[in-house]
Amino acid sequence: MHNTEHRSFGEPDETRKFPHGRAEIVKIGGGEIGRLIFEPGWRWSTDVKPLANTASCEAPHFQYHVSGRLGILMDDGTEFIAQPGDVTSLPSGHDAWVVGDEPVTVVDWFGASSYAK
Repeated sequence: MHNTEHRSFGEPDETRKFPHGRAEIVKIGGGEIGRLIFEPGWRWSTDVKPLANTASCEAPHFQYHVSGRLGILMDDGTEFIAQPGDVTSLPSGHDAWVVGDEPVTVVDWFGASSYAK
């Protein structure tokens, strides 16, 4: 039976910091949800790649974009910019970066458990 739970990113279970950003992880309902915050100048291949030790981001993502603009380049060459209100489903194999001067905030329902580890 599923129990009622109420959690807040104001008190995450874990915060993983990396250059120009952080991942806040909340455990709820038997899963993990992440709020990823990227400051201007953040780029996965510069700031997280040294932690992941992979050629590109191998964490798949299912994300809602809350604020800012995020450039995304898939390993197959597909490239686009996600902005507030967008929902993205990204398989393994991509790079990403902040576009412009506004911080990016995304809520990630899939991939947060292994992000920036």
